[in-house]
Amino acid sequence: MRFLAGCGRGRGGGTAVRRGFWLRFAEVILRPLLLLFTKRTWLGYENVPATGPAIFVANHTSLADPLVIAHFLYDRPREMRVLVKSSLFSVPLVGTVLRSSGQIPVYRKTRNAGEALQTAAARIRAGEAPLIYPEGTVTRDPDLWPMQGKTGAARLFLDTGAPVIPIVQWGAHALHDYRNGKIRLRPRTPVTVSAGPPVDLSAYEGAPPSGAVLKEITDVIMRRLRDDLAEVRGEPAPTGPLYDPEAAQGLAQ
Repeated sequence: MRFLAGCGRGRGGGTAVRRGFWLRFAEVILRPLLLLFTKRTWLGYENVPATGPAIFVANHTSLADPLVIAHFLYDRPREMRVLVKSSLFSVPLVGTVLRSSGQIPVYRKTRNAGEALQTAAARIRAGEAPLIYPEGTVTRDPDLWPMQGKTGAARLFLDTGAPVIPIVQWGAHALHDYRNGKIRLRPRTPVTVSAGPPVDLSAYEGAPPSGAVLKEITDVIMRRLRDDLAEVRGEPAPTGPLYDPEAAQGLAQ
């Protein structure tokens, strides 16, 4: 069943969110910059619960898009917890803000790699709504469509049963283009963020977390992100399989 993206605009009238000192400090610095450099279109606030457990999933086109999505959720308002690569926690000041605001470190390719999902699941059960980038990194699709995803979001769904809410953004790549590393901070760069109704995963409720099931759920999530992004971009989504960077690299060799 295909859900259509919501179309609400502006502040969502959610409940007040308590923010610690370092998060407020980051807001004081970053929000004015985002207001200056972006012309924002916020869609689908009716699909972002003000409280209660949820799993936010988002497409990833740029190193700038976490800030854009954070701004979107800030305006809802909804507290944002993101699964972030652990190396950022070692960056001066950035690490302080991440730790004090409760962001979740991801230790890639280590024995502690699973801790992030365990922490996220515990947060969900406590009524929070962590955000995960299923692709695990910025998309390698040449046209910035969502590529094949990792199974983290699928595992969280099977573990908690929380609704998986897709958030797509378009325009952050104009601020930072990952493909060439260029940063362009031009005033009022158009950016759009749209939250859709929960992904329909009813067919998988109570299913065992087998490799096949996890892959199917992940594909459903990624295709939904691709379809919702097509609506925001105003162009048809690619047909066929999701972009596979490993296969593409093999063909290039």
